[in-house]
Amino acid sequence: MEDLVTARSAADRQMAVPPPAGLRVLVTGADGFIGSVLTPLLMEQGFHVVGLDTGYYRAGWLYHDGKDRPAVLTRDVRKLAARDLEGFDAVVHLAELSNDPLCQHDPEKTYDINHRGSVALAKASKEAGVSRFVYASSCSVYGAAADGVRTEESEPNPQTAYGHCKVLVERDVRLLADDDFSPTFLRNATAFGASPRIRFDIVLNNLSGLAWTTGRITMTSDGTPWRPLVHVQDICRAIVATLQAPRSTVANQILNVGDDSNNYRVREIASAVRDAFPNCKVEFGGMSGDNRSYRVSFEKIGKVLPGFRCQWSAQRGAQQLRTLFERIGMTEQDFDAPPFTRLKQLERLLRSGQIDSNFYWRPHDFS
Repeated sequence: MEDLVTARSAADRQMAVPPPAGLRVLVTGADGFIGSVLTPLLMEQGFHVVGLDTGYYRAGWLYHDGKDRPAVLTRDVRKLAARDLEGFDAVVHLAELSNDPLCQHDPEKTYDINHRGSVALAKASKEAGVSRFVYASSCSVYGAAADGVRTEESEPNPQTAYGHCKVLVERDVRLLADDDFSPTFLRNATAFGASPRIRFDIVLNNLSGLAWTTGRITMTSDGTPWRPLVHVQDICRAIVATLQAPRSTVANQILNVGDDSNNYRVREIASAVRDAFPNCKVEFGGMSGDNRSYRVSFEKIGKVLPGFRCQWSAQRGAQQLRTLFERIGMTEQDFDAPPFTRLKQLERLLRSGQIDSNFYWRPHDFS
């Protein structure tokens, strides 16, 4: 508890102007792909911010953006108790095992961390008197849904452990809502875009990295499945808008985060990348065993958060990555570095004995 109190005091000293509504925010996964973009934005908006991250991907830092960031504690969310969360007004929960291949690698660990761990964190937050809990869910809950556009009222159809855990967390945490505890569930479309702790295991970023380093994109599928996309900056703006909204407006709401115009077939995403990297060649395969395909309606978020609109398209995002790669002189070694691919990095930490079979850090004493 003492380290969180100390970090809150440090965050308070950083702020010259009181934040909107005086919110003190704990961001889990603060050192991740989204968190490293979100925490500076929250600070710029006047929030008192403390970060928390287990540090699996901390070794990955592709570029410096010159932004201030809050104190970040190295803690596993599975070990947090209510006493650790006292004094916070909001928890933004990003810290889970991310993406389908990683979660399929060890489904039982996925349920332990992503489902049971997230629900335990929400319960501890409520017990500590935290009034807002913003959960980063995913449009992957819609799974195989090629027959129509899905809304927040549509029946989920997750195809993977990752998507199924999102549904379970939403179900269980919604039951905790009352007049004093207001969770909000942001079902993010598939993320893309630049972040200092970038991910190259998400579709647009992966294709852009391949285009830059190899000049060729070879698809294993025919590119017909649908994927909604959303830029990491737009995800962060949606989180800020949720925290700034009246609590009654967002209490126990599920919101798809994205834009109707950013529903793409995978081959259209590849075309956007090819346009940004004009010397790149694109090849498509046949039908894939992956049956995930879904289009999503983003009408509701515009009504609940009327000031929020996505600012980024796939085309603009691909151009952003092209500019970034040119500016930093990104190499194939950078692109292939384990911290930028979730499954690769976790396998590395397991193989080297730095984390145990339950994904806890092993203590090492080199004295």
